[in-house]
Amino acid sequence: MASDNVLIVGGGPAGLEAARLLSDIGVKVTLVEKRPFLGGTPIAERYAALTHGFHDAETMMNGMIEAVTNNSLVDVRLNSSVTASEGEAGSFKVTLAQAGSGSSEVVEAGAVIIATGFQHFDPGRETQVYSYYEYPDVITIADAEGMLKDGHFRKPSNGEIPERVCFIQCVGSRDRQIGNEYCSKVCCGISSKQAIEVRKVSPETKVFIFYIDMRMYGYWENELYWPAQEKHRVQYVKGIVTEIVKKGDRLMIRGEDTTMGRPMEVPMDIVVLAVGMEASHGTRQMAQTFGVKQNKYHFIDVPHDALNPVATSVPGIFVAGAAAGPKDLDDSIGMAGTAAIKAAGLVRKMAMA
Repeated sequence: MASDNVLIVGGGPAGLEAARLLSDIGVKVTLVEKRPFLGGTPIAERYAALTHGFHDAETMMNGMIEAVTNNSLVDVRLNSSVTASEGEAGSFKVTLAQAGSGSSEVVEAGAVIIATGFQHFDPGRETQVYSYYEYPDVITIADAEGMLKDGHFRKPSNGEIPERVCFIQCVGSRDRQIGNEYCSKVCCGISSKQAIEVRKVSPETKVFIFYIDMRMYGYWENELYWPAQEKHRVQYVKGIVTEIVKKGDRLMIRGEDTTMGRPMEVPMDIVVLAVGMEASHGTRQMAQTFGVKQNKYHFIDVPHDALNPVATSVPGIFVAGAAAGPKDLDDSIGMAGTAAIKAAGLVRKMAMA
């Protein structure tokens, strides 16, 4: 018998938006989140402000969370994971396990939306060229977000206000050697946003961004890139960093200024690594559990990314957000809407059959 329920895996921005939209048109939802809270990466990693727009991340996410937690059509399952699935479009039987209790149950769903997001590239996994695990003042953009949310930006090693800070782009992205040939799309914009925020909380700090190419999407060019340079005096340097070493109480970055075609050696107090996106453990697990195809980078494969961006290789199972590859928030919210409509259309069609 066909089910009129849609199961959503993942309680981040895409999953929350899909759940809200489905409930708005009268469709029942089971929202499954493995963490003990909703909000996904923006809450888990304590985002300061969203890119773009500089909206307070916690405030925006809380609004999305309230829209589903105070909703009679949305059954929220926290601390829960999908462990098995069987059936077909219109009639899936999905097993949910609750962490710590040892209990499990089977939930019926007419359609499934996978919104399990991404994870940040580990900059110490493949190479120690950036010395992430060696020097406390080498941090990632995720680490920087936490400091900025707390309203300061200081050297982790001693708590001092930094005189010089730099961002290094494309760490774990556009790298054939490690197999991540793709652009992670958001890193340039996030670095520019954070550079502006650093200048706001610490006006005396000089900020540099070392990049291969700056890739700005949509309105990011005018909202982030040009204001960072013209209003906040962030210095963009086209170059490649090949080594970070300790020199006294500072970090020395070495590499090549590719515009000038000459070596460079520049002292810094904090180095921020703009780490890219990779398929999350949850995305990989859900792909296997639901039997949907993954691409070579382990994201969920979309047969036609342009014309049907939320379809998967299994009818009745849809994908939204960064589970399908590097996405910004605009992409994730847009995909959530499309997935919600596709799922609602399917369950209602099956109910009438």
